[in-house]
Amino acid sequence: MAGETVIKPDLQFVNQVIASGGDTVKKCYQCDTCSVVCNPTPDAKPFPRKEMLQAQWGQKSVLKDPDIWLCHQCSDCTVYCPRGAKPGEVMNALRKMCIQEYATPPQLAKMVGDPKFLLALIAFPVLLLLAALKVTGHLALPEGTIVYAKFFPTLLVDAIFVPAFFFAAAVLAKGVLAYWKDINEASPWKVKVEGNLVGNLIATLKDIVMHNRFRLCETTYPRSTNHLFVLFGFIFLALVTGYSFLGEWFLHDESPFAFYRPVKLMAMVGTAALLYGIYNIIKSRQANAEKAGLGGYYDWFFVYVIFAVGATGLLSWVFRLVGIRILAYPTYFLHLTSVFCLFFYAPYTKMAHMVYRTAAMLYARMSGRGF
Repeated sequence: MAGETVIKPDLQFVNQVIASGGDTVKKCYQCDTCSVVCNPTPDAKPFPRKEMLQAQWGQKSVLKDPDIWLCHQCSDCTVYCPRGAKPGEVMNALRKMCIQEYATPPQLAKMVGDPKFLLALIAFPVLLLLAALKVTGHLALPEGTIVYAKFFPTLLVDAIFVPAFFFAAAVLAKGVLAYWKDINEASPWKVKVEGNLVGNLIATLKDIVMHNRFRLCETTYPRSTNHLFVLFGFIFLALVTGYSFLGEWFLHDESPFAFYRPVKLMAMVGTAALLYGIYNIIKSRQANAEKAGLGGYYDWFFVYVIFAVGATGLLSWVFRLVGIRILAYPTYFLHLTSVFCLFFYAPYTKMAHMVYRTAAMLYARMSGRGF
């Protein structure tokens, strides 16, 4: 028959969706309520109904669908779903699987998403940092005034964390470039992108930074504000880290900085914003768990890593100020461990969402998808 399309369900893929947090996908009976109540979805080919159908039918091509990233997991669809299919949770599972599909090495991506590997993931940076201290003869806690550089020399920090940063950046770049190539493949379901790439990228980044699409959500609207606190906390702390690096290598202006210095004030504001935002995200998730879903291990891994980075950073500063040596140095070690986890595992956690979502939103803007 002319125009006939043969669909070959991949049952293994369906099981992977279920195992990744989309365990309710089979409850969907395609009533389309989810697409109707979703404010961010475009009018043409709206989500998440079509993604729910593709997931049910084991169509792995759904991982190349940019619409799984246009979803901000507002959970409006989950609240109004008459079958309890939780489309928001299924879309989140598909995003997790998309990251695993494009990440290198894929085995590490699967480990990050699997709770049975949690201790191994934490043990790796702990053992790495301890080995570095042992080899350089800095394993014992220094006497006298608390100076973290005496315990963990700045050059040693750079020797470990700079390669970790570039490793994460390279993995993310490789993955998102492969994803961009796939979503631009010729297909009846896709259109060719048009327009100025740089101009559209700037407009897309502006949308993301200001959370313009996220603010269309209703059920979990406060999440947009909380995410903004976390985002700007990250931005402030990234600027502080960048200045500290320049100060160390080029400006001869090394930390610790005085209270009145702008870089110190930015660090305090960034830490406060990060902790305030992540604390409220945790509260909001727990408060809306019954109607919007609590989220799985994959979500909470990233949340608690961010919390660990902010909390240990703040406590390291406090313990140094009050001069509690026995607590200051171990807390600083934990801070370095959590920062390593945040950046080294970034290509495999929800931190990668920022990159893949940017690519999908850029595609949507340049292909006339209503973004």
